[in-house]
Amino acid sequence: QVQLVESGGDLVQAGGSLRLSCAASGTISSINSMGWYRQAPGKQRELVATISRGDITIYADSMKGRFTISRDNAWNTVYLQMNSLKPEDTAVYYCNARGVLWKRYDVWGQGTQVTVSS
Repeated sequence: QVQLVESGGDLVQAGGSLRLSCAASGTISSINSMGWYRQAPGKQRELVATISRGDITIYADSMKGRFTISRDNAWNTVYLQMNSLKPEDTAVYYCNARGVLWKRYDVWGQGTQVTVSS
């Protein structure tokens, strides 16, 4: 199957930038889409952005214009560039991969903490 490891989370001041990385391993050719989600304390996990084969990207409205999802050519790593960060962006950010390998799968990384101070 596929395994995901996130990195890049940190403490940053409001207005700053961070780049998160998600390294994928395993049967990468089976991946159809990858994405980033986040979960703030006391809130449900929410979509940040996804990218699929054909480089079709989807962003949550509150992230449009500030966040950019991208990938390397081999789909080994997916990135999330976050600019103009706000305190409300504070959350654990999770990487997700969906694909088909004998059957559909939906895999999550362990998460990386992003904290934005005001």
